[in-house]
Amino acid sequence: MLQNSTVKFLRDLKKNNDKSWFDAHRPAYENAKEDFEQFIQTLIDKTGKKDETVRDLKARQCTFRINRDVRFAKDKSPYKSNFGASIKMGGKKSPFAGYYFHLEPGDAFAGGGIWQPEPADLKKIRQEIDYNFDEFRKIVTAKKFKAVYGEIYKGTDVSLVKIPQGFEKDNPAAEFLRLKSFLGLRKLSDKDLVSKELVAKSAEAFEALQPMLNFINRALHPE
Repeated sequence: MLQNSTVKFLRDLKKNNDKSWFDAHRPAYENAKEDFEQFIQTLIDKTGKKDETVRDLKARQCTFRINRDVRFAKDKSPYKSNFGASIKMGGKKSPFAGYYFHLEPGDAFAGGGIWQPEPADLKKIRQEIDYNFDEFRKIVTAKKFKAVYGEIYKGTDVSLVKIPQGFEKDNPAAEFLRLKSFLGLRKLSDKDLVSKELVAKSAEAFEALQPMLNFINRALHPE
């Protein structure tokens, strides 16, 4: 579980997103950051029992900075109003598909996958789905996957209107070949965030996602 004070800090930061407020509340930030990293390490350790690719990771290799890159952004707010962790082989900067935990009051989730891979990698994933569609379909319609995620995420922000070039319109895998990202997202309420069941609920989401990650990573790095 996470501390109430951690959730409160992020909620307050969203309302007071400026450097002077942040500097005045730095001790609260440091406590919240430490709490989040401890939670992520617990989650890594639990997930690592079933996925050896993340077994030796440390939280600091997976968590993101709270500072925003505002150089090209219209929104010049200096800080994110969330904590995030990308748990995958090689750490957060690796090109692999992996698990993700997003801590944001009112919009938290556990899950993961791969977000907007490079064109060459996206092509490899689509080809793997096309060549092995029966296998992929079984993965994303498996009882455990559906119980946690319902279905793979197909929002307009990750979907093409038309099937990509190189594939027939009537391809049986068309609904998946149109995707630009491959994600499973389990929403978490603010009550979930401070519940004793948070680690178990998040680890369950990761376990349900693991077969899809293995499929994607096999496409990216068949060796």
